[in-house]
Amino acid sequence: MLTIELSTGVISVRSDQPADFNALFEMAERNNPKRSFLFVSKVLGKHIPVTPSAMKACHHALAAKIPADLPQPILFIGMAETAVGLAAGVHREYTRAGNQACLVTSTRHPVDGELFCEFKENHSHATDHLIYLPEDPQLREMFLQARSLVLVDDEATTGNTFCNLYQSLFAAGLSNLSQIVTVTLTNWSDGALAQRLDIPVNEVCLISGSWSWQPKEDAPIPVMPSVNVTARGLAPMATQQNWGRLGCIQHRLTLMRDHTRYTGKKVLVLGTGEFMWQPFLLGEQLEAAGAEVYLSSTTRSPISTGMAIKCGVAFSDNYGLGIANYMYNIVPDEYQHILLCCETPAAFVDPELLAYLSSGKAVLEVIVHD
Repeated sequence: MLTIELSTGVISVRSDQPADFNALFEMAERNNPKRSFLFVSKVLGKHIPVTPSAMKACHHALAAKIPADLPQPILFIGMAETAVGLAAGVHREYTRAGNQACLVTSTRHPVDGELFCEFKENHSHATDHLIYLPEDPQLREMFLQARSLVLVDDEATTGNTFCNLYQSLFAAGLSNLSQIVTVTLTNWSDGALAQRLDIPVNEVCLISGSWSWQPKEDAPIPVMPSVNVTARGLAPMATQQNWGRLGCIQHRLTLMRDHTRYTGKKVLVLGTGEFMWQPFLLGEQLEAAGAEVYLSSTTRSPISTGMAIKCGVAFSDNYGLGIANYMYNIVPDEYQHILLCCETPAAFVDPELLAYLSSGKAVLEVIVHD
């Protein structure tokens, strides 16, 4: 059992099987009065830099646990913003094994498409999610006729978000579902989702168990920045929505193709917000070409420094929403090249972020997805 004391209480986590907690996650404290503890994944590539090969190994391990005989059509849905890349990675490995499935990711950034439903992530710093119908007619049909639903998030704590999403999908007309599979790196919900739904639920994860929370009396109430914004910002987004928001069935790098000049160099590939999958594909190819690559991403999640979060930087978002974004555990001096990847024009990247990333010895490049 793992027990961690935070300023607001004590969290205890128990695994169902022998497990190396430290290999997969560390704890941190977030600035959120609704839930102040946070499982910070060490293999997700979001808050802690990690190699593409380590991420891919987790994608493969999770995909291998998903039943191959799920009723067709199969719909994958990944949770923004944290699990966008994880969902795409697991989807890619699952389809590489010969299975066919449509991938859609939730978003907090409205796009030009047909909105299917909205749902809430009640405990989050940003509760509102949007689900769009795929653009491609074949993928749209797979979505609407789906019999199997594969829900992907980085971790499950109560199952509430998965439940909210399923109920919203069903209410919007997704009525042919006969099976749900939840896919998470860690699952601490203790089977709560299956107890609440009248449809078979198969839980896939790397570690499962349960947790308990003992609040401290008179503990200070965390102050959460206002980041619950689901709207179009001033920045135009990339026309290529080829990785999830509007449906995806294949995965192809369209971000950048010049890989050889980074061979032998230590490179940080840094995604921005929900734009994580194309940066992963770039990092994967750079690694294959002989670079020492680490992946991470900016986020709108406000987390206190300490424990898993060794350092953090705050700046304005690159979508032109005027909200705070953050970057954690990045020390520019540790890299020779930093590739900051955006789906918005480079002019919308906060100069404070650029200055920080340029403050070390690394050569900074901003790479924009068209």
